[in-house]
Amino acid sequence: MQYRSSWMTEELDTFRDQFRKFLAKDLLPHAEKWRSQKMVDRSAWRGLGEMGALLPSVPEEYGGLGATFAYEAAVLEDVESVVPEVTTGVSVHSPIVAHYILNYGSEEQKKRWLPKMATGEMVAAIAMTEPGTGSDLQSVKTTAKKQGNSYVINGQKTFITNGQAADLVIVVARTGGPGGKGLSLIVVETAGAEGYRRGRNLDKIGLHASDTSELFFDNVTVPPENLLGNEEGRGFVQLMQQLPQERLSLAIGAVASMERAVRITADYTKQRTAFGKPLIEFQNTAFKLAERKTEAMIARVFVDWCVERLVAGDLDTVTASMAKWWCSQKQVETADECLQLHGGYGYMQEYPISRMFIDSRIQKIYGGTNEIMKLLISRSL
Repeated sequence: MQYRSSWMTEELDTFRDQFRKFLAKDLLPHAEKWRSQKMVDRSAWRGLGEMGALLPSVPEEYGGLGATFAYEAAVLEDVESVVPEVTTGVSVHSPIVAHYILNYGSEEQKKRWLPKMATGEMVAAIAMTEPGTGSDLQSVKTTAKKQGNSYVINGQKTFITNGQAADLVIVVARTGGPGGKGLSLIVVETAGAEGYRRGRNLDKIGLHASDTSELFFDNVTVPPENLLGNEEGRGFVQLMQQLPQERLSLAIGAVASMERAVRITADYTKQRTAFGKPLIEFQNTAFKLAERKTEAMIARVFVDWCVERLVAGDLDTVTASMAKWWCSQKQVETADECLQLHGGYGYMQEYPISRMFIDSRIQKIYGGTNEIMKLLISRSL
């Protein structure tokens, strides 16, 4: 029985058919170079923009396709399945940063930034994490103080996806007192921003094509109209409102990765022989893949239901946390077992399963650690 996601449409089928061909023909041949240089070329962003793959769920008046989140889900699935080197960057730029601007930005802000993000002319990032602050966003120390008719930003951020490429960064900064009520979201346009500095492109164990950076703000001045929202102190609420979509995006990528791992491992074990027969004919191999295929299907059905809920506007934090925790955990387990079935070749970097094994590990950490996901879920008991 061929499973079809409940949110798929004929229109989306047509889009995905062309999009997958584009990914395989125009982006995949450059993947090795991007991993080597630790960054995706700007031409890839522009190509994605031309395909309508950036900001598809943003209204047409702001440069998007005016579609639902189902298009975002389709893009993330196909990117992860064909050229996973660009998944992380796209998932931050499109379903995350763009929707902060769409949901909280003024009309002028939306018209100023979203069309350029949709074409890939502008690459976006969001700066939450600090050297001493990860999942505990209420402890952010970066400040944005009002001086005259400007905000002056001081502080340091780290682990920022798209940090090297970013033309636009949403900064989580403290405009008031301690705790969540003192936080605001302020947009920094990096071109010519005096006092703004990119640190090194961080040397990660995985996601080698995704630029991840330290960012430094030394008296960076931005106009007051770069504040997201009508008033200061709304930043923490805005973050909490958008995190379900971010966490579902991570779960979508996890499911696509699980399915790909099972697929390429099944192909490998059909071709590789031991003791005179293909590996797939050994019961242990067949049973392990059967288990992982089943778990991938369970994850797929659950995530599809979550996509439906998000499109309907009622995906809650607890359910999104369940999806992020369970799918990322199973992604890591699947990559591990599939690598094992490759034997020694699974440890060689030219085999995709080795990269999937390494890349999957961060999924349990970013977007809120899985321990935090369990804490959020436990509060609903």
